[in-house]
Amino acid sequence: MMGLVLSTSFVIAIGAATMRYTTVIKEISVLFNGQVMVVSKGTIVIQAVPIGGSMLPQAFTEEKIRGMAGVERTVPILFVTPIGIGGMIQPVPVNFSMGIPVEYWHLILGPTPLRGNGGYFPSNESSNEVAVGASLADEHGWTVGTRITVNDNEFKIVGVLDTRLALLNRCVIMPLMLAQEVYNYPGSVNIIAVKPVQGYSQKNLVEAIKQEISYVTALTEGERNDMIQPVLSQVETWNLGLHTAIFLMSLILVMTVTVMSVSERRRDFATLEAIGAPLGYVFRIVILESSLIGVLGGGLGLVFGSLGALVLASLYTNIPIAQFFPSIFEVVPPLYMVGIFLAVVSVCCLGGIIPAINATRMRIAEVLRAEY
Repeated sequence: MMGLVLSTSFVIAIGAATMRYTTVIKEISVLFNGQVMVVSKGTIVIQAVPIGGSMLPQAFTEEKIRGMAGVERTVPILFVTPIGIGGMIQPVPVNFSMGIPVEYWHLILGPTPLRGNGGYFPSNESSNEVAVGASLADEHGWTVGTRITVNDNEFKIVGVLDTRLALLNRCVIMPLMLAQEVYNYPGSVNIIAVKPVQGYSQKNLVEAIKQEISYVTALTEGERNDMIQPVLSQVETWNLGLHTAIFLMSLILVMTVTVMSVSERRRDFATLEAIGAPLGYVFRIVILESSLIGVLGGGLGLVFGSLGALVLASLYTNIPIAQFFPSIFEVVPPLYMVGIFLAVVSVCCLGGIIPAINATRMRIAEVLRAEY
């Protein structure tokens, strides 16, 4: 049973952490849903997060794009990672800073509510007011009115975003001009979100932007997804292979243990059959024992595996593990738990079938003569 507990824990911990990783990557594209993303050439884009590449001259680039047919609106964005709170360098950057023009906040953040009462979104480009994600706020004990320091600049938190999006939960969002000043990128951005006119093809707009402006590349929503899809497919294939290997090992383990258990109790089973117990009775006993091993091993494995998933999430994000406990069912979805538990019990039942059949086929006379 301990072997089953360990295998189930391993499947839950690795599987849930992998699922969470892919979910976070996929949900990033929600911020730019239905929009064309324009970045500098050579920039690597993961869904909607630009990595590397140079900055774009904001005014000049926006003017060129707005003059094209099929463009309804442009939103310049400065996306910076990490934010460098406290001057600490993180090996895995999970904190971000995003500068958005105040009049366009709702176009990028959508109907994102603010936590509690009294919060609001900054409405002045030159003010030192910012909004922060709930995860960052919980980690540092920030609330509306708290003053924080980012890049040696002091800001006042005027809103805490109440959202499930992992990116926004770990983000400091400020007016664009303020972000440009703080990070020393005057008049520059690294993303321009372009909203096409209704009914106008994103693909046609992308081709027009690439032809008109030589130093940029433009991506449709589908192209952003296609860039990361091969990586996600490999991760999902690896996850499936891991599950299959672990379950096969569990099947062999349960079968071996059950065969040994049946062999050690040949005399008991032969005696039961000799006094009139039906063949199905012995069969049910063996299957029931295998099922109990699966239920107990799977149940304990769920507990330890869920804790393991939280530990992995904490290690890879540098977020205190205590912050993950309230959202444990987001890291390890209940349906995933139930699926793994049923799979473990099914594997154990399957592993007990052959030993159970062998137990019903033993020759009573030979067993009793040998054992007594």
